[in-house]
Amino acid sequence: MKRVRKAIIPAAGLGTRFLPVTKAMPKEMLPIVDKPTIQYIVEEAVASGIEDIIIVTGKGKRAIEDHFDNAIELEQNLIEKEKYDLLERVQYATNLADIHYIRQKEPKGLGHAVWSARNFIGNEPFAVLLGDDIVQSETPCLRQLINQYNETFSSVIGVQHVPENETHRYGIIDPSSQKDRRYQVNNFVEKPKPGTAPSNLAIMGRYILTPEIFMFLDRQEKGAGGEIQLTDAIQKLNEIQRVFAYDFEGQRYDVGEKFGFVKTTIEFALQHEDLHDDMIVYLQSLVASLEKEKVML
Repeated sequence: MKRVRKAIIPAAGLGTRFLPVTKAMPKEMLPIVDKPTIQYIVEEAVASGIEDIIIVTGKGKRAIEDHFDNAIELEQNLIEKEKYDLLERVQYATNLADIHYIRQKEPKGLGHAVWSARNFIGNEPFAVLLGDDIVQSETPCLRQLINQYNETFSSVIGVQHVPENETHRYGIIDPSSQKDRRYQVNNFVEKPKPGTAPSNLAIMGRYILTPEIFMFLDRQEKGAGGEIQLTDAIQKLNEIQRVFAYDFEGQRYDVGEKFGFVKTTIEFALQHEDLHDDMIVYLQSLVASLEKEKVML
């Protein structure tokens, strides 16, 4: 059995939900306190045992490559000023993993982005991690899926429950049977119309896939939104070999839309020792101020 040792991180999206800031800055570089969102994703991959990562980029994404590259002038400046704690943090991002890059020349959808990395993957099982979801868990989310792959030798898709009124925003599974947190799946449905979802178990941006997925992505068939959808290819893969879903443990943070991004930033700031106390004081004063305004109204 081949190990899962490679991962694809698609990062070619236009980030339209965060315009105008994403006109000049990749959404993957938007900071959660003091780290860009994509670094949390890379850290999860590395903590899960991934050895090689390929980031699929698009036009205007050079900042991602710069972040994970050496910054000689900055590092020398920090050395001269004896700011060794900051130097260590800067170099940490550079030394995280062997990271490679490929350009998705046209924005044709997630399925096309994954397909763009097919030569890097070759004939191996591989991981896909999307940057819209950050997961905090005792066992890294991707590691949980790899453990399931090692038991089943099959593709495994990470899922979690979402409210019924949000199912139209996600790929949704139609489960047939369950063993602990693992599901066998009848169908994978991309963004079902409101009221038609077969369950409220939503695909949450973590995948372990066998290389046979490329047989279906090669066809370049368009799905929802006129794009090449990864979920559609997974559904076809499920027709020739088992594809499981796994309800992973952990707190998932949605950083792909504005309100979720703001909530994540606040919660992560509260986890920082140097910010926690000031954040508590600020939030308490903010709540008191809002309560006072309500009384005056």
